[in-house]
Amino acid sequence: MNKKIGAGLLVAAALLPLGTRAEVSELRVPLGAGGFGFLPLHVMKKHHLIEKQAEKLGQTVKVNWSNIGGPSGMIDALLSGSADFISAGPPSFLILWDKTKGNAGVKGAAAMSSMPMRLNTRAVHLKSIDDLKPGDKIAVTSIKSSIPSIVMQMYALKKYGKSEVFRFDPYTVSMNHADAAAALLSGSTSVTSHFASAPLDEIERKDPAIQTILNSDDVMGGSTTFTMISTTQKFHDQNPKVYTAFISALAEAQEMIRNDKRGAAEVLIESLGGGTRWSVDEMVAILNNPSTVYTTKPENVLKYAIFMNEIGSLKNRPATIEDLFFKGADIASGN
Repeated sequence: MNKKIGAGLLVAAALLPLGTRAEVSELRVPLGAGGFGFLPLHVMKKHHLIEKQAEKLGQTVKVNWSNIGGPSGMIDALLSGSADFISAGPPSFLILWDKTKGNAGVKGAAAMSSMPMRLNTRAVHLKSIDDLKPGDKIAVTSIKSSIPSIVMQMYALKKYGKSEVFRFDPYTVSMNHADAAAALLSGSTSVTSHFASAPLDEIERKDPAIQTILNSDDVMGGSTTFTMISTTQKFHDQNPKVYTAFISALAEAQEMIRNDKRGAAEVLIESLGGGTRWSVDEMVAILNNPSTVYTTKPENVLKYAIFMNEIGSLKNRPATIEDLFFKGADIASGN
């Protein structure tokens, strides 16, 4: 009898409208790889913005911030149910969206940052990416699926045609940003070039022997989303208030960064731990750069998706930006 009653309660709970179910009381969010692209998450953590936004909606939420960094680790956490929101660059997100379409249904929740990546080199024979020759090595975080890899494929398609879209892939080697910057700055032969983002990009370009030969914003045709937030269809549908609180907190963090760059720089330096060589003034200078943008509006994400579908990296082709993102205030105006 007790088993029958228990089973009946479970069935009854399953039949309740989504809005009447209890939402999560603990939110699990990885902090990502760090740096300027993930700064809003650290501002949200520092100022307890998610908790405050949830309280406005009558929800009590504890946020568990984990130190998972790389895309593969965060993707595994999201799909296993040990993370609720994850952050990544558009290419990694799009591959996940493509693979989970029709099952877990991962979609974008919001953009988080827009900023360029630059291909920096100390090889004197490289005046442009077209001058690459055997033996040249470009450090990227992930071969074929990282932002730099996709950007170089786009450049190759435009200049050399579809048959040459993977023209530059053989020159790429997988390496984390810190190791790549250290190798480039030291003059090591392990890499001749590095596709970098702030602040390592700025460190590299201070060396008079290093020059920039490609800028991702130039290839993309303008400001482009660098990091973005995603979650599963299940979490979105079953936790409408917590979901709203997270997006509101993200937008609030972005506004705080825009309005108090010094305070944001202090949070960023704190997040990097001890031993950082950066001063607050140097961080503020990067935040003041017009190419460093914090917005929930997607920029050029659809362009990535259409290109990746055309070259066979994605099976599914989105028709609009809303095919990739859950509905939101800034999504429809994005691209």
